[in-house]
Amino acid sequence: MTIEEPLDTVLKNPMNSKSNILSAIGNTSLVQLQKVVPEGCAKSFVKLEWENPTGSMKDRAAQAMIARAEEDGRLKPGDTIVEYTGGSTGISLAMICVAKRYKLHIVSSDAFSPDKLKHMSALGAELTIVPSEGGKTTKKLILDMIAKAKEISRQPRTYWTDQLNNADSITGYHTLGEEIWKQTNGKVDAFVQSVGTAASTRGVAAILKKYNPKVKVVVAEPAESPVLSGGQPGPHKIEGVGIGFIPPLWDPNLVDEIIPVATDDAKAMTRRLAREEALFAGTSSGANVIAAIKVGEKLGPNASVVTLMVDSGLKYLSTDVYGK
Repeated sequence: MTIEEPLDTVLKNPMNSKSNILSAIGNTSLVQLQKVVPEGCAKSFVKLEWENPTGSMKDRAAQAMIARAEEDGRLKPGDTIVEYTGGSTGISLAMICVAKRYKLHIVSSDAFSPDKLKHMSALGAELTIVPSEGGKTTKKLILDMIAKAKEISRQPRTYWTDQLNNADSITGYHTLGEEIWKQTNGKVDAFVQSVGTAASTRGVAAILKKYNPKVKVVVAEPAESPVLSGGQPGPHKIEGVGIGFIPPLWDPNLVDEIIPVATDDAKAMTRRLAREEALFAGTSSGANVIAAIKVGEKLGPNASVVTLMVDSGLKYLSTDVYGK
């Protein structure tokens, strides 16, 4: 819209609008960190994935999983979708189910933000809550959630997206890799991302390494549960990552380095991002930035590192990241 262009003209112009909510997924902004990056560090950029309709990168994966299932007949009109989730994937599925008129049954837990649970419910999802051990993510909790979703999936006319085993989600992140390559004009030396299902790491890495095999792919995981690094699983509070076992979609051949980040450090960086960069994100985004800075310090000021603001801080207002 230009200053000479009347608002009513803009509103009537289909080129300035989206056909529906699903067409608003992707094409998120890339911004450079200004305050939290130390001197001598590489230029560090973050992709604002909260610009997706439900406020997280998971919109990309959910859209891909449902679209592929529709294409090959696994998912039919009138079916119910079921999934286990810490929240963001469930919210994304709920949005798409509203748009495409599917019913949705979500298995989640009190270990995750009440804001996420309320968001899923507001979008019409039926919730089954699995109790946690002290509000923390553990291997047992994830396995209990999976088992409950599997049980529900046996009901007639039910499709289980099964995100940890569903390779369709990887394709949803190919566009994310393409966007990063284009927005950096191909000048990206490293990509950093925390690991939940590992789909985003694989999707982005496949694209960036296709363009330049020398791009480093670095992942972050909770220091309290460093299973990717060969350690033992343990409870932590970085939501959406660190499931306590090796994700089935994990591909170590695409990864150049694994960096453990403690929950308290991730929370502290998340707060710093809000107060110093005006970037209002969730805890895994704080972990991403810590890992990106460590990579950037090694690469030096002439390099460029890209990581993700995985989701919006609005999903965590009632947690101890912001609300206590």
